[in-house]
Amino acid sequence: MYELLRVIVKELFQLRHDRRMIPVLIAGPLIQMMALGYAANTDVNRIPTLLVDQDRTPASRALVDRFTGSDYFSLVGAVPTADQVEPWLVDGRAQVALVIPGGYGEAVAAGRPPKVQVLADGTDANSAVVGLGYASHILGDVGAELAPHPGAGVELVPRVWYNPDLKSRWFYVPAVLALVLMLVVMMMPSMAVVREKEVGTLEQIIVTPLAPWQLIGGKLAPFAVIGLVDMLMVTGVARWLFGVPLRGSLALLVLLTLLYLLNTLGLGLLVSTMVNTQQQAMMFSAFVVMVPMIYLSGLIFPIENMPGAIQVITYAVPVRYYANIIRGIFLRGSGLAVLWPDALALLGIGTFILALAALRFRKSLD
Repeated sequence: MYELLRVIVKELFQLRHDRRMIPVLIAGPLIQMMALGYAANTDVNRIPTLLVDQDRTPASRALVDRFTGSDYFSLVGAVPTADQVEPWLVDGRAQVALVIPGGYGEAVAAGRPPKVQVLADGTDANSAVVGLGYASHILGDVGAELAPHPGAGVELVPRVWYNPDLKSRWFYVPAVLALVLMLVVMMMPSMAVVREKEVGTLEQIIVTPLAPWQLIGGKLAPFAVIGLVDMLMVTGVARWLFGVPLRGSLALLVLLTLLYLLNTLGLGLLVSTMVNTQQQAMMFSAFVVMVPMIYLSGLIFPIENMPGAIQVITYAVPVRYYANIIRGIFLRGSGLAVLWPDALALLGIGTFILALAALRFRKSLD
């Protein structure tokens, strides 16, 4: 145990003397959190809207007021016919066009269903879908008010749990925690081990009476501690700067983060056994491991929308389970009784990866 402690102290001293590493380990996660936290926002507000009012009646003006009175649409101009809409969409001056045909007011007065057209710029698919959804909601409310028998039928009263305002930032900001820990606790250990190869100190360590597990544990333990510190910092920024609620237990988040670190540390050690230089370690970690894991984890793209064969592959991606854990603890307040399958998956995958990495590392020492 004393030998393990000496290796840990040696790694900490080496990190302290590396002036380039400390900002990456401490300031880097905060900068990444700030940048992604503000940028990762798919909420759409004040959509530039072009008006084509061919009716020009009090009824059509009331409909326009319903659109402009919300925070969803901002009127940027008006044209007399629908044929003049395209130039506004092409040059980006408008993203949505509301077309009210002639006879709208007469249809409303006669109790007939009026027709309204909404045109959207589909080059930005997210904004188009969200804008059409907002428009459909407003038109649905107007249609319900104009119905000849408003009490008839079924009234739908939707209620959203856990994220009532549907803030996309609440969805994305906790996911940044998984990305930060993957970056710091996978890439940095791989580079640290490879650096020993480059400078030739690994051979000196091999001749010492250290057991392989002591060498591996001593090299990985400092990064586990740094990962926990980064986790607490990122959690604080998410909670107090971005207003993301932490409804679950912070202690449970720390505990399950340790299981996630088991995976990232193992991957970092595994990468170090496959490359010979720090540059190779950085490139391999980023493009061969991190990017595919981000795409297949469900952090950005829903797993349910992926092809069946790809969905099967995602079960081997540790970030998938940690994403469920952090969103469950942050937003739903989930406990271990709910999250135990994800925790068990992280434990199993992490044990396998670390054992494989340790086996390859021991062979490289022989």
